[in-house]
Amino acid sequence: MTPVAQIDPVDAETFERDIRPLYRPVVMRGLAQDWPAVSAARQGSDAALRYVEECDSRQPADIMLAPAAEKGRFFYAPDMRGFNFRRERLDLTGLAEHLRRIAHQDDPIGIYAGAVDARSHLPGFAEANALPLLDTVEAVPRIWLGNASQVATHFDLSDNVAVCVLGTRRFTLFPPEQTANLYVGPLNVTLAGQPVSMVDPLAPDTDRYPRFEEAEAHAQTVELEPGDALYIPTLWWHHVTATAPVNMLMNYWHNDATRGGGFLALIHAMLAIREQPAYQRKAWRAWFDHFVFDDDASDAAAHLPDHAKGVNGPATPQREEQILRFLVQVLTSR
Repeated sequence: MTPVAQIDPVDAETFERDIRPLYRPVVMRGLAQDWPAVSAARQGSDAALRYVEECDSRQPADIMLAPAAEKGRFFYAPDMRGFNFRRERLDLTGLAEHLRRIAHQDDPIGIYAGAVDARSHLPGFAEANALPLLDTVEAVPRIWLGNASQVATHFDLSDNVAVCVLGTRRFTLFPPEQTANLYVGPLNVTLAGQPVSMVDPLAPDTDRYPRFEEAEAHAQTVELEPGDALYIPTLWWHHVTATAPVNMLMNYWHNDATRGGGFLALIHAMLAIREQPAYQRKAWRAWFDHFVFDDDASDAAAHLPDHAKGVNGPATPQREEQILRFLVQVLTSR
């Protein structure tokens, strides 16, 4: 494993121009060091929790709970017929009170609230703890609050900036090219939205998952302290470990893929193409390259007059509407 590249904090314009196009994770130490929430965290977990309680709207959030025997790892049940955790509804003040009660237990349950919209659950929190790095993009601030836990290796369908507020977060990241070596779980039955790797990177079973050693050789790691920020590009796999008795992170998903992005197209291609004979799959690959993947794919209809380009013309709202109408017509005509 190699360390994630580290850069000095930059402004939004520099980030968009110089960093995002590199399509690699980077850590920015101290980017949020002046946040009031980080200042509270420096006084200890109780001060950080009081800060949350002061902002809490008392709106219930989804809470994940795993038995103490799972050691904070939220995953599938051993028989793959369910999960090793349950969900409950609780406001963040109630979660904070529970975290205080179990903080000094030797073997606590695993508990956390994940991806809670800070705008509705903690009014004023996001404004007081703003991230100018993303001034130019639409990004919803989301809170993760809990105790020691593991979030299974997964990817996001959007870019992500994660800011450690309290405790520490260790990220292990894998480039998209290592997907085949991560042994992806079910695509349609997931822990919390996106498919996950079946391999536990903290205790990999290389007899069962031998190709993981190749993925591990390409992994990047970083540990975030309060105030540090990590940029994770779309489709980069990442495993997240929080080790402190109380941890808090704020993340920002942004540049979301439209209409489900490539993931829905992938699922449909599995239905329509994957089981075709090899010679047909090869032929369809040529089509996909020409109309989707080649660098000049957006010019695939350049030889046609503008009024005749239709769905293979350049991106416009009109073309998007044409494509949607065409898909609905084809998929509902059976």
